[in-house]
Amino acid sequence: MSKNDSQHISKLYGLNAQQVEESRQRHGANVLTPPARRSLWSQFIGKFNDPLIKILLVALLLSVGISIYEYTTAIKPAGEVLFEPLGIFIAIVLATLVGFLVEVNANKKFELLNKTNDDIKVKVIRSGKVTTVSRRDIVVGDIVILETGERIPADGILLDSMSLSVNESSLTGEPVARKSHLPEVVAEHSETTYPMNEVMRSSSVTEGHGVMEVTRVGDATEYGKVFTEAQIENDLTTPLMQQFERLGKIIAWGSYIIAALIIIGRMTVFFLDAKPDTTIETIEYIIETVMLAVTLIVVSVPEGLPMSVTLSLALSMRRMLQSGNLVRKMHACETMGATTVICTDKTGTLTRNQMNVYHANFYGLGDGCTLGDDEPSAVIKECIACNSTAFLDDTDPTHIKALGNPTEGALLLWLNDAGVSYIQLRVKSKVLQQLPFNTENKFMATLDDSSLTGKRLLLVKGASEIIWKYCNCVAC
Repeated sequence: MSKNDSQHISKLYGLNAQQVEESRQRHGANVLTPPARRSLWSQFIGKFNDPLIKILLVALLLSVGISIYEYTTAIKPAGEVLFEPLGIFIAIVLATLVGFLVEVNANKKFELLNKTNDDIKVKVIRSGKVTTVSRRDIVVGDIVILETGERIPADGILLDSMSLSVNESSLTGEPVARKSHLPEVVAEHSETTYPMNEVMRSSSVTEGHGVMEVTRVGDATEYGKVFTEAQIENDLTTPLMQQFERLGKIIAWGSYIIAALIIIGRMTVFFLDAKPDTTIETIEYIIETVMLAVTLIVVSVPEGLPMSVTLSLALSMRRMLQSGNLVRKMHACETMGATTVICTDKTGTLTRNQMNVYHANFYGLGDGCTLGDDEPSAVIKECIACNSTAFLDDTDPTHIKALGNPTEGALLLWLNDAGVSYIQLRVKSKVLQQLPFNTENKFMATLDDSSLTGKRLLLVKGASEIIWKYCNCVAC
């Protein structure tokens, strides 16, 4: 931080231990209240609400009745009569058990992820000293120091700021929202979604730094309200469930109608063509006719369909997890697969949330804009690498992420794709002076003693262009 920032922070005392505890008792902890957890048993029972599972349960009862009849009348051996009901029972158990276990495992991962996020350390001022505490321990009234790349732990009011920009895409869709603590700037930009002197939980600092006083924590934050609304269960059925309900009705009514026609037809033929000798023969014929109709209903139910659907959704959840997306409910995969149109007006919400250079057009590099070993290429490399506050996170070489200002990060990614290490350029260069970007100047300038060109360069980067100038001033 600058000298003025350090002097300003030193004047802030923050809360003492007693005030922290009193604030926590009055306003609560800085954690989001998880939804009421259903017992494992109720979650397992809920899997039987599937329309096809209900049909299979009815088919199981009818199959058991048929098996009992066949066993008592010795139509089939004792071992064979169990095949049909046992197969239906196994299909029901597998279809419900697989879905239950997959969702329980996903919920455990969500709980672990939320717990890890709450343990992230945050810089605060307490009792006049700068210290770090877990995000969950932040209370209303805390003085929090914000730096580039950090996530804002709670809602608050800015006490100080310098070229501060935050990523509010999770709340408003704005990947770059300018913030300031100055009253005249706040009054000038009163049309913004949130006041310019307010920062929100779940936002991240993309540029600059600042100091905030916490005003809301936990469920009371704007993000907490969104989180609470997102947990409300609704009775909307997914497209696949709607199709299953229609299929279930077709199977049920179709089998019932055919079974009724079989009963009517057999009874008509029996009483018209055959003359029953005894009442017992008539009763036996009626029972055989009814059992034939029931058997038709049982065999018309596709026992393997629920299991196939469950396995397909479970495999979809696994593929989503491998691509870095954790899904809580299996049917969410089916809903996403059924989506045909996505309407969005903001970048950073449904996109990769990372800017990239689509086309480069630098003077002196030709149409292809290919970097070489000539002097213009050397100046462009140094301008992008040194006149910047962004960094690249290459922990995962397959997915390099930009940290800091999105535009500067995009330029560093372009440089990296060209096989140029910006870190080596920064290490070799000698920065003499630097003017950071701010909303008043609308440009960033760096006075650099170039190691590539052997000349002193004044590197200037505007909001939408990169300019370099040879410095010929008297001071140089």
